[in-house]
Amino acid sequence: MSRFSPYPEYKGSGVEWLGEIPAHWEVKRLRYVAELNPPKAEMRSLPPESSVSFIPMEAVGDNGSLSLEQVRPMSEVLTGYTYVREGDVAIAKITPCFENGKGAVMRGLENHIGFGTTELTVMRPRTGLTTSDYLYRVVLSEPFRVLGESSMYGAGGQKRVPDDFVRNFTIAWPPYEEQVLIQSFLDHETARIDALVEEQRRLIALLKEKRQAVISHAVTKGLDPDAPMKDSGVEWLGEVPAHWEVFRLKQMATVQGGATPAKERLDFWDGQIPWASPKDMKKDRISNAFDHITEKALSETGLSTIKPGAVLIVVRGMILAHSVPVAIAEVPLTINQDMKALTPCGQLSSEYMLLLLTGIKDAIFNYIDASAHGTKKLEWERFENINLPLPSLAEQRSICREVHEHVGRIHKLIVAATSTMKLLKERRSALISAAVTGKIDVRGWQAAQQPGQPELLMAAEERATYG
Repeated sequence: MSRFSPYPEYKGSGVEWLGEIPAHWEVKRLRYVAELNPPKAEMRSLPPESSVSFIPMEAVGDNGSLSLEQVRPMSEVLTGYTYVREGDVAIAKITPCFENGKGAVMRGLENHIGFGTTELTVMRPRTGLTTSDYLYRVVLSEPFRVLGESSMYGAGGQKRVPDDFVRNFTIAWPPYEEQVLIQSFLDHETARIDALVEEQRRLIALLKEKRQAVISHAVTKGLDPDAPMKDSGVEWLGEVPAHWEVFRLKQMATVQGGATPAKERLDFWDGQIPWASPKDMKKDRISNAFDHITEKALSETGLSTIKPGAVLIVVRGMILAHSVPVAIAEVPLTINQDMKALTPCGQLSSEYMLLLLTGIKDAIFNYIDASAHGTKKLEWERFENINLPLPSLAEQRSICREVHEHVGRIHKLIVAATSTMKLLKERRSALISAAVTGKIDVRGWQAAQQPGQPELLMAAEERATYG
């Protein structure tokens, strides 16, 4: 922010969090520059069969995007939904959507009209006092979101920002013409930052693909590119090193399932025994769990204790995100019905089984189907008959060691790119807040003659850093 100068003259705002403001700006509550939740009365004269945009919460992005794929007759949505008109600003009021910055300027609506989820707060700019784009920047700025979060009422996942907070939110407003300039400045500067964020996002995606490819190749083709190969007899697997064996999964490990003790039995819960579920499978080592059960639950429900060294796999739940989480149990524990525990037998190590199941993710997805309730699950009766390649224990150790070193280097690059994305997003947020609170004077700003050049220079620096 150092390349932007402050305004030449400031005055006190009378608002504690805002502090001093440019001398020519005016402090106003939001209700004086925008109408909150405009009434639907103006819609009554339109034919009920008129097509309008339908906007569920998932259609509103956290980056100002708006999906307008759904269209409905107005008669179906006139009651029970939130009304918006072309040019309105709408933001989510419910947690965590509000904190995540879900909101957008309503543009491209069918017949210039839309109806959406009741969890939206709608603001209509008053002519000559503010613009849709500037108002959007204000209500998506950090001060608005931080203060809004502190005003929320309700419990848990039902907490909402009250309309009174939005209506009475007080901030300094520049003259209309200056708002237009500030908005142009923010459009240009945030676009630069967004382009760099997207480049980091693509880099992370490529690194994750490379990580998966490294693991998949190692567990299906081995480390020696000159090793003699043979046909595995398995279509998806193709050739494998000639000295490897091929076994069915059920020949390589014993399987244990899980269950959920009755929730109403308070004496079954909050004990000392970890009870793992898909929400615990965010890392590849499980030494504890969010939930715990008692010895009584273990003895009365028939749940089995999973021994350390077993490989846990999610068979229903997180599979929807095109990932099949696997992890090694490091302590005795129990699992719920959405998971299986595989205990390697014979010449198979736990570490290699973990790597093997991670590496054949695409093959695993061929065994996933929808249940009667529409939930995707791994069809275990079919999957346990999958044919998998198996090297010797010594080669398993070599493969694990080599892959872990390679994947470790990739992980460092992913962490670095993720950190860069975080910093860029923080800069974006700080820039918007500084502009709409008058901390920087952009009246003399002009877009660069070659708008693509700064992005290219910064992108080159990123590539030089991360390889």
